Amino acid sequence: MTDAPLHYSPEVTDALASGTPVVALESTIITHGMPYPQNLEMARKVESVIRDNNAVPATIAVMGGEIHIGLTDDTLETLAQTPPDQAMKLSRADLAVCLTNGRTGATTVAATMICAHLAGIKVFATGGIGGVHRGAEHSFDISADLQELAQTPVTVVAAGAKAILDLPKTWEVLETLGVPVIAYGQDELPAFWSRNSGIAAPLRMDSASQIAAAAAMRARLGLKGGQLVANPIPVAAEITRDKIMPVIEQALAEAEQQKIAAKSVTPFLLQRIFELTDGRSLDSNIALVLNNAKLAAEIAAEMTQAR
Repeated sequence: MTDAPLHYSPEVTDALASGTPVVALESTIITHGMPYPQNLEMARKVESVIRDNNAVPATIAVMGGEIHIGLTDDTLETLAQTPPDQAMKLSRADLAVCLTNGRTGATTVAATMICAHLAGIKVFATGGIGGVHRGAEHSFDISADLQELAQTPVTVVAAGAKAILDLPKTWEVLETLGVPVIAYGQDELPAFWSRNSGIAAPLRMDSASQIAAAAAMRARLGLKGGQLVANPIPVAAEITRDKIMPVIEQALAEAEQQKIAAKSVTPFLLQRIFELTDGRSLDSNIALVLNNAKLAAEIAAEMTQAR
């Protein structure tokens, strides 16, 4: 039980009461990922994919001193129209302050996991997780998402870590933290826009039922934390590594020249990659989020059936 200030949408309330599968969704991609109205269209598409796969979407955001577990269409539109500088980008460190001050806040992977767990939701779909940034051995810039995966029991479906990161170091940190990293349907870890990273997957599973069973077994064993399901982007939407890596390297070099740092790095890089690929990176991003939402709905259904 929790006395956290949770506000459930009517749809999510009914789903949880009836045992219908529920999938959590983050909100940073809405407020900081793309401009209005494209962000609203994307959010509605993701929610529709989850409903089409017999689950209920629960987009999570902080508004008016409450954690909203699921948004009505009007509230979703209000959030989508919120300027990025008026929405806090929330992780574990600033969630409580945002609530206390009555600010609007968009949840990252870490904050979404916390809120989903408080609400009793076991599966969360996102685009890509944060991780170890390039040059972290000097900057110590490592996403709180990794620690969250090690302590909060939510299954996260993502297209791997964002390819702008230091992927080998990201996977090494997750291994050290004891986080199961499960490649879905292939032996190699995906790299966000690309299906392959050149890094062998530590674990592989080929069905939603296997993934749901693994989460249940972790609970039976008393193991802390969640599991990361690395779901490769659909073939038709992929930007292969030979095409995307030179673009990423150029964007990284520009960020260093302009002394972009901390939470500003990822938005800057994603915007530059969008410009350098003539918008193709955003199309791929949307496609992988929709693909992850579908798999997450299937996993949530298997978990519900097992219960």
